[in-house]
Amino acid sequence: MNMVERFAAHWRSLGIPPTGALVAVSGGSDSVALLDLLGRTPSVHGLELAVAHVDHGIHPDSAAVASEVAALAAELECPYLERTLSLGAGASETAARTRRYRALHEMRRETGATLLLTAHQADDQAETVLMRVLKGTGPAGLAGIRPKTGRLVRPLLPFRRAELVRHLQGVGRRWWADPANEDASHLRSWLRTDILAELSGRMPRVIEDLARVGRQAAVNRAAWDSLVDRLPGLAFRAEESGGSVAAGVLGDYDRTLGTCAFQAVARRVGCHLGTVRAQRGVRFARQSQSGQRLELGNGWIVERAFDRIRLVRESPEDPVAAMSLEADRGSAVWGEWSLRWQRDRAPATQPREGLRAWFPAGALVVRPPRAGERIRPLGGRGRRLIVRCLQEARVPRSRRSRWPVVEVAGEVAWVPGVMRSAVSLPAEGMEAVRVDVEQH
Repeated sequence: MNMVERFAAHWRSLGIPPTGALVAVSGGSDSVALLDLLGRTPSVHGLELAVAHVDHGIHPDSAAVASEVAALAAELECPYLERTLSLGAGASETAARTRRYRALHEMRRETGATLLLTAHQADDQAETVLMRVLKGTGPAGLAGIRPKTGRLVRPLLPFRRAELVRHLQGVGRRWWADPANEDASHLRSWLRTDILAELSGRMPRVIEDLARVGRQAAVNRAAWDSLVDRLPGLAFRAEESGGSVAAGVLGDYDRTLGTCAFQAVARRVGCHLGTVRAQRGVRFARQSQSGQRLELGNGWIVERAFDRIRLVRESPEDPVAAMSLEADRGSAVWGEWSLRWQRDRAPATQPREGLRAWFPAGALVVRPPRAGERIRPLGGRGRRLIVRCLQEARVPRSRRSRWPVVEVAGEVAWVPGVMRSAVSLPAEGMEAVRVDVEQH
């Protein structure tokens, strides 16, 4: 098969349905080859393509490169988007990559595209695996670059850099050779130009061998990722900003199984844990009590919430301010909650723990709970601490301060999903305000 036929066969194996896709094109040989191959196989991929170029503002030729990419996009009748970052010559590889992907995803959202396509190829994969070996990365990290990660797709991973260049030469396409790719002051460039070049002299198949290491590690990683849903009783649940598992089951695993299982759970929610931090998490599952928490770094915490271990990422947020619901109807967002309200006839009874409630017409206030605050439970006696109601509803400690409370005339009338108060109950058939809430 020629290159176009091989690319088409590989694309079919990815199982990606037709959709909108933004193709990241730097102007180098890999990305120009990717766009050319996509342009030659529209009946195979069925994608609605747009082209994005990020000018880092580092090289003096960058404006000319951007013009070349724009011309190629126009030739292929693809919409073209561009961002200029003005990073300067001193920008690090990490800073440039972070800013580049941020700009690319901004452009993806601007076009309405579902996917972002990049031109990582087999040599990039080998460099990544070698770099991770040298940094002491664990087995999951040795799997290297994934073909698909969320909205990001890398269709060229089976292809060598040299064969992509030969394809461009064969079809008469020009590309830009970025001098930074040969600059040994950058770690990846040093590995490419010095280390892998030296290794290839003694071991001609080193690129293929490193790629094989990545494929074998990827099988291991995929197996563990699958086991998250298959281990008896682990009961993984996706949650806002993370996920949770059964504390007793995780804590009962031996050290090896517990570590690998917890790392797989962490990968599922986007947290990459090394062996030491994963072992800390498993020990926490064995020894903790509800309400306790353990910081794992980079904003990730492990929290014991009753019989569950939650692994979630906390971002510093300002407290959610109180909000009034005054119009006859409307909708609003309060923290992690969506609220809708409208006029409606009150029913004979209201659910005590539901996400819908009716109130006499008038201003309602949505706010966070206050320390020591109490509520008069519907169908109950006396007044109960709201924090106790939240505990009984198994609301994790870390979420209680941002749980909504609905206040009527200075008194708590409702804690959605937890407790309806006996106060402010409209009579059956009375025109009232119905409030529906949903956590998002």
